[in-house]
Amino acid sequence: MDNFGHDKVRHPTPYHDVNGVLHELLLGVQTILGNYFVGMYLGGSLATDDFDPRRSDIDFLVVTTDEIPEDMITALETMHERIAAGQSKWGKELEGCYIPQHSIRRCDLSDMRYPLIERYGHLVVERLDSHQVIQRYILREHGIVLAGPVLSTLIDPISPQELRQAVLDILLGWWAPILNDPKLLLDSPGYRTYAVLTMCRLLYTLRYGTIVKKSLAARWAQDRFGESKSAVIERALVWEQGLAPVDLSETLDLIRYTLQSSKHVGL
Repeated sequence: MDNFGHDKVRHPTPYHDVNGVLHELLLGVQTILGNYFVGMYLGGSLATDDFDPRRSDIDFLVVTTDEIPEDMITALETMHERIAAGQSKWGKELEGCYIPQHSIRRCDLSDMRYPLIERYGHLVVERLDSHQVIQRYILREHGIVLAGPVLSTLIDPISPQELRQAVLDILLGWWAPILNDPKLLLDSPGYRTYAVLTMCRLLYTLRYGTIVKKSLAARWAQDRFGESKSAVIERALVWEQGLAPVDLSETLDLIRYTLQSSKHVGL
């Protein structure tokens, strides 16, 4: 059943254009998957109330009854390319994955490969990474149902230890290598802002074993840090309102601090 038939689900976000793309996506997914379809959900910044129309993307999850066959994957790829080529900019900002319900139940980071959609409609079939543990937590605790059962019936609880381990894996697997070649990703003021606020949230998760919206984690970090780091975080929070953006050296300094702090986490 198309849950968009209910008014409260027809408008799952406060953004009309986003809702239009989600409606198109849901109808396309249900048509292609047929009996393989279990549910579709929003996660990421839309679920945690961190969404910023100037720079956020749309994170979604589709749960299927089982691994989907190759012809369906091809049809999904064609559908995503069509949506990305449409008039709405949000068609290019979809990022999500198609995961069977037996794999979504626990944080299964095995060698199984799943269809993943990246920005601009590019479909790849890859194994999951540690980010999926955090995304599953957000989905289970805060996810927005577009169609299907609530995710607490599909995803087992994720423990504080699992979240902390996922943060450690992300820090070592993604952020530590950036220190060796930072210009690959940190030349952009927007990405430096993202990095600073992400470090705040990772530090919060390491401390408390839970996840909160980035702005709350940033305010918490400001209370803990000295004046210089607090000022850097403030500029990351409001840099598009006229303040100078965070510079590269400040961003790298906070990444190093977070990596150093992670060494003291006992699991």
